[in-house]
Amino acid sequence: MLAFTLMPSQPATAASLPGGKATYVVSQGHLKASSQQNWVRLGSYRFAANGTVTASLHLWWQRNPQARQRTGTVPDTGCTTKAGGVQKRPRTCEVLTAGGYTGAPDETRTGTYTVSGGVLSIRWKIAQTWTEQWYVKPSSDGKLARLDLKQSSLATHGYAYGSNAALGTRRAMSSVKAFPGSLRQDLTSWASGTIVNSANQPFGHSAFRSCATSTSCLTYLQPSSNGACQKSGGCPKYGGGTKANISSIQYYLTTISKTDRRDTLWHWCTCLAMERGEFCYTGNSHVKPLMQIIDDSGAFRGWVGAEASFSTGSRATDMMAVLRITDFR
Repeated sequence: MLAFTLMPSQPATAASLPGGKATYVVSQGHLKASSQQNWVRLGSYRFAANGTVTASLHLWWQRNPQARQRTGTVPDTGCTTKAGGVQKRPRTCEVLTAGGYTGAPDETRTGTYTVSGGVLSIRWKIAQTWTEQWYVKPSSDGKLARLDLKQSSLATHGYAYGSNAALGTRRAMSSVKAFPGSLRQDLTSWASGTIVNSANQPFGHSAFRSCATSTSCLTYLQPSSNGACQKSGGCPKYGGGTKANISSIQYYLTTISKTDRRDTLWHWCTCLAMERGEFCYTGNSHVKPLMQIIDDSGAFRGWVGAEASFSTGSRATDMMAVLRITDFR
């Protein structure tokens, strides 16, 4: 009779972490044109060397729409204006974000993972079957890894970026503005039953204006827009193509937490507020929660993000998106 010894299974090593990185910021969504049950999630995946993974995510779902939420940040007049009309600075308005983003994540779940042939496979331990596969793409300098969604049993789109920097590592808005690289945006959005893919769009972070006292905020007034803020887009009196011809866009970029990666982007057409006789727009503005991408050296490399702009009217006019803004694409 042959004798044999059962060897204990070996835990995963640091080298078998996806891309060699333990912590990822993640944006993913279920976005289908025919659905009004779409959702987006934004947060983090943390991988352990024993083959387990933990997710902590904020969830926005058309099934449970959430109103926009105040952040408590009002940019000062060094980077905004309290005057209306045509200006070179955005209006002095309290920045809004997606409902619930100033609080704790909505969900935490655990799962197991393997990495084989450059593909990360995850199985989540939840009541329904949820599996994901991502292509693992290391950066040329080795300081960052990117996950490109291959397939998911629930999500249709996703972005993820990882390093070995702790989730508590983040960069101030001064570092964001000073980032020397070129940031470009890729976005898949759902609005009015239509899916739109937008790729390789420049994000002019250096054009944003620093605030004097509210240093956790940057602002930018885009002078005009060819595709948005038009007479046909809800601005019959003031928008582009009218006598007033105002097609500017108000942009605000704000830190949500100084102890983790959360930022937020808020923007809206100036003419929409004017149509309603408002100084600060209270209608369907764009709220885009963001998570900073930080590399192994602690440097800022952009964001993954989501849009969760639920309409004040019907679900048919919600605006939802999964996006990334980064130099590593």
